[in-house]
Amino acid sequence: MYRMASPLDNHGFSDALVILGAAGIVIPAFARFRISPVIGFILVGLLVGPSGLGALVGDHPWLYYLTISDPHAIEPFAEFGITMLLFSIGLELSLKRLWSMRSLVFGTGAAQLIGSGLLIGLGLYLVGQASTGAAALGSALALSSTALVLPIAGTSSPVGRSAFAMLLFEDLALVPIIFVLAALAPSAAGEGLANIVGVLGRGALTVVVIFVGGRFLLPRLFAQAARTKSPELFLAVSLLVVIVASLATTAAGLSPIVGALLAGVLIAETDYHNEVEVITAPFKGLALGVFLITVGMSLNLQLIVENWLGLLAAIAGVVAVKTAVTFGLLKLSGIRNGVAAETGVLMGSPSETTLIVLGTAAQAQLIQASTANFWQTVTAIGLTITPLLAQLGKRVARGIEKRSSDDGGDLEIPLEGPGTVVIGFGRVGRMVADMLKVHNQPFIAVEADIDAVAAARAEGYPVIFGDVARGELVDRLNLGRAKALILTMDDPVLSVRLTRRVRGWVPDLTIVARARDTIHAAELYKAGATDAVPETLESSLQLSEAVLVDLGVAVGPVIASIHEKRDELRKEIRAVAEMDRDPRLKRLRRETPGPSTLGENIA
Repeated sequence: MYRMASPLDNHGFSDALVILGAAGIVIPAFARFRISPVIGFILVGLLVGPSGLGALVGDHPWLYYLTISDPHAIEPFAEFGITMLLFSIGLELSLKRLWSMRSLVFGTGAAQLIGSGLLIGLGLYLVGQASTGAAALGSALALSSTALVLPIAGTSSPVGRSAFAMLLFEDLALVPIIFVLAALAPSAAGEGLANIVGVLGRGALTVVVIFVGGRFLLPRLFAQAARTKSPELFLAVSLLVVIVASLATTAAGLSPIVGALLAGVLIAETDYHNEVEVITAPFKGLALGVFLITVGMSLNLQLIVENWLGLLAAIAGVVAVKTAVTFGLLKLSGIRNGVAAETGVLMGSPSETTLIVLGTAAQAQLIQASTANFWQTVTAIGLTITPLLAQLGKRVARGIEKRSSDDGGDLEIPLEGPGTVVIGFGRVGRMVADMLKVHNQPFIAVEADIDAVAAARAEGYPVIFGDVARGELVDRLNLGRAKALILTMDDPVLSVRLTRRVRGWVPDLTIVARARDTIHAAELYKAGATDAVPETLESSLQLSEAVLVDLGVAVGPVIASIHEKRDELRKEIRAVAEMDRDPRLKRLRRETPGPSTLGENIA
């Protein structure tokens, strides 16, 4: 008798169930604990892979539905994730920005890859690896992870810009590396150089065709898609551009990520790049998660247990060499010590493309299969610890910048009192500082972001580096002799805690705090703030003022009514704070039926 097949009998449905389940559980769970989901996806891959629950399917068949039956079947989706990642990076660039980075890309980027590869290869040669194998391993392990580093660092921060320049050169150099290794194979003695030259010629021609054709066709293509007002068609056109560009570079012998990056750069020059970036973001995130799961599945627990000491030494050696080379080159380029150190540590782990180069080297018989397996495990573990290296790099950078400040680069806090102390020097803190300067009021600002501190000092603002979450820094600010304390940081819990602490030992100090909304403002008043300024309230008042003036109402009465309304709302917020302080008023408010006008205003 004919039996209809169950969807779960299909390997693809079962694997999709595991992947989507992992995405639905891992991302919220790790976000709740402020841990990078990168680690979560890799651990899920380890759990559901051949070394995890997959090894028990023979004894417990029901585990089939909780594991990925064919790890190789999802590899195309992982490759698609890397392609979409490079496409999204291209969307953040422009031809002008790429041209401005040419010296960093082809200067520092090339020196970092070659220098790291030579040092790692030399070390492996000295411990007994053959010269060709050492060269192959050095070039593979010198690569760093574009898929993990750029989402962590971004492309606009100083660390992100430095890392991106080096990663861009590595992505461009991947294809020549692979062909050089193939040319070194014993079976490729007579054809290697001619093959490389041919591929590079075809690749260059393909890139030119994509560039010229894209500049002419893409604006018209996206304009037609936009006129339909169909999000589905716009998404289809976006994916079509990525796939066609990737297939073109692949057919020419280059990597598909080169085509994806170029497609992103070309779309970034059009008026549609913001819409394309938003509409393709879900595909990039999910596909990148699939890639990370495949990394976890490649981990062999038995190999890790048997060789844990050698693996630990290998990971430490690779990270140390790459960190030192990157740090030294960035310092020579004039990058600040803290940024150079953070970038070096972040770039220390191997890359997802390391796995490709290792496979090429093994296929070319430059290294043995067991050696390739060992370094593939090193690479997978290195990818897993990349978020941890990012945190370590930030701590190292802060320590370096703090030491340089303590050695004389920092501002001294006047013993007679700093005037006004501004905590936080973002957009709000900078505006407050500008107004204090206009009225000749002395001040000093404190900021925990060293890049913001450096930028502010370059513009002449008196800003010191420090984290006010540490009590010893607050003690150094001489708040007992200050005229006012202004809290502008976007951290509601810290601002309330700091207000309560300072009010406890400086009862007469004026404390003005930025609040997210009226509820937060009431908490600040309870903690002892002199004034709390809710962002939502001020934006509403400014909007009302602009509307009334545009309607023709005289400016004087408008400003007077705005001030009156502001005072009225602040009195209501203070009243709520007093209710929360007084147990009798709190009980009365609970016993009063129905919502009050004040309660509605606060909500």
